[in-house]
Amino acid sequence: MPAVDTRNITRDSLFLMAELRLEGGEAVERVKVRNLSAGGMMAEGPVRVMRGARLSVKLRNIEWVDGNVAWVQDNRFGIAFDTTIDPSRARASSAPADETSSPRFTRPIGYLSGHASIDASKIRKI
Repeated sequence: MPAVDTRNITRDSLFLMAELRLEGGEAVERVKVRNLSAGGMMAEGPVRVMRGARLSVKLRNIEWVDGNVAWVQDNRFGIAFDTTIDPSRARASSAPADETSSPRFTRPIGYLSGHASIDASKIRKI
């Protein structure tokens, strides 16, 4: 692997979970993704890895991506992907869009906890 400084590549800081499988192993471990770019990611978790170890990572909305461990510090480690990915796909919701469903951050109009006496027709719609 060439010694290329990739620290200037744009990264998405985010918090999501990913599955990780070490090369030659069957066990799948869950790790936290701390940041993600097209060429790699920072992971955090109880997985014991060494610099240079081969592995595969499965991110939300992205299939398994092969790569190798670029660095290790305590329970965090960097992974350099063999191929580039589109990091915005991992950030996108994995739930299918449905025209009849409301966004998950809204409450149905009938839900007024502790306010059963409020007339729903008097609620202003935005």
